[in-house]
Amino acid sequence: MPVENAPLTAPTLELVTLRCLADNYAYLLHGAAGTVLIDAPEAEPILTELEARGWRLDAILLTHHHDDHIQAVPQIVAATGARVIGAAADADRLPPLDLAVAPGEPLEVLGEPVAVIDVPGHTIGHVAFHFPNSGYAFTADSLMALGCGRLFEGDAPTMWQSLMRLDALPGSTLICSGHDYCKGNGAFALSVDPDNPALHARLEAIAAARQPCAPATLEEERATNPFLRAAALRESLGMIGASDAEVFARLRQMKDAF
Repeated sequence: MPVENAPLTAPTLELVTLRCLADNYAYLLHGAAGTVLIDAPEAEPILTELEARGWRLDAILLTHHHDDHIQAVPQIVAATGARVIGAAADADRLPPLDLAVAPGEPLEVLGEPVAVIDVPGHTIGHVAFHFPNSGYAFTADSLMALGCGRLFEGDAPTMWQSLMRLDALPGSTLICSGHDYCKGNGAFALSVDPDNPALHARLEAIAAARQPCAPATLEEERATNPFLRAAALRESLGMIGASDAEVFARLRQMKDAF
């Protein structure tokens, strides 16, 4: 079942969030110039939604190489003829790319400029796609709703720098992450930040609406995501004098053991 989303600013492109597999998200972006997909966890819900809306898929943007983000690419390409776009640095672990991109290089998708942001940590080669005109950032398993991805290939300082690149975006940016881990992430956030009224309000709103907690604005994540609140949590963790990156590393260790 798709979930319609709108950022705080009026978007140029329409966003549709699709649930895939057990807890993945895929995203369709549609505008006058066509339609693109961000990540391809499962073909059936994506192809069904495209057919229902009468949209032709032009391209697939891939954030990183994990199977639950790329495994449906061959089936979707066979059905639609869509081009595949992904990180040049990870091309050997991605499906065949029609366009290999690198952070900082110019990219245009659906008539909009797109910033390719280097966000290693969860994997080396992970990228995020920021559509500044429409106010969307597709962050997959880097910055996630109420959390961040596990450090499978990178280390804590690397992930911290990735999160800071994303934290530099405008607060109204809609953060479109790769999974619905809201229950576990919310429970951990409460365990380390129990006196945060914004966190309580967000979790209550999620429970009342019975909807996923992603996408959410970057402003919301700054207020409720413990991995963006290192400075606010330094004292309660007994880490006075530690750097923000060191506090983040402790939080990530705590979450791994939670």
